[in-house]
Amino acid sequence: MDLELLRTFLEVARTRHFGHAAQSLHLTQAAVSARIKLLESNLGVQLFDRLKRDIKLTPEGNRLLRHADLLLSGWRKARQDVSAGGANQQLSIGGSLRLWDVLLQPWLHSLRTSLPDIALIAESHTPEVLTRRLLDGVLDIAFMLEPAHLDVLQIQQVTVLELDLVSSNPHASLEDAFDNNYLMVDWGLAHALTHKRLFPDIAEPNTRLGTATMAISYLKTLGGSAYLPKQAIEQQLLNGSLYCIPDAPTIKHPAYAVFPVRSARSDLLKQVIQLFNN
Repeated sequence: MDLELLRTFLEVARTRHFGHAAQSLHLTQAAVSARIKLLESNLGVQLFDRLKRDIKLTPEGNRLLRHADLLLSGWRKARQDVSAGGANQQLSIGGSLRLWDVLLQPWLHSLRTSLPDIALIAESHTPEVLTRRLLDGVLDIAFMLEPAHLDVLQIQQVTVLELDLVSSNPHASLEDAFDNNYLMVDWGLAHALTHKRLFPDIAEPNTRLGTATMAISYLKTLGGSAYLPKQAIEQQLLNGSLYCIPDAPTIKHPAYAVFPVRSARSDLLKQVIQLFNN
């Protein structure tokens, strides 16, 4: 199987558009179309329903999606394991985007500094995809706020995400914070429930954002308020672009490392987890 065919299939599945996939892969649209036709011919099935304004995966295409992702991930790990510039160990790390945003990026820098000789692969996915990739053996360790509790996975708390209510208005009160400029940042189901319990009477926010980076940029440009992690807003508090709301409760959520109960890299995993405490 030509791996380039699988890469092309995954990109078309992601973009749902032959032209956009061609741009991402630096190919012509005709080349992308030819690759998909060749892959369909090799497998003897149709992978996409070509509609006038949309491209949808067929049931067969949906079944191939996971296998293609695993094959490419496995090849990437194998290639790095064999030819990673002399590295004698490698580590595949996953994390939710919201944690890369505020916790994992500085931790990754510390990891590279502390263990300069290991080969690293780092990915960002939803918690559901991270769990699946742990179970499939594609990832060695993943970091998330709300891990699934499965017998084959070990869960270890590594830190606590502390969220403070901040505003671009230095004179904003707690009541002012929840006006029309309040941003609801997605920190997961537990956060939504805690938020509802603490503030049951506020109006439904009309702006919802997925990450701290999005929220900080929004606040700097358009103003407003949001619950954001202490780790992400230190500079903004120092330079006076954001201000803590008096009397607003801090919301705390534990963050976890998740890894297989039986791992050939258990000693290495202990080392990298310990970096959260340094």
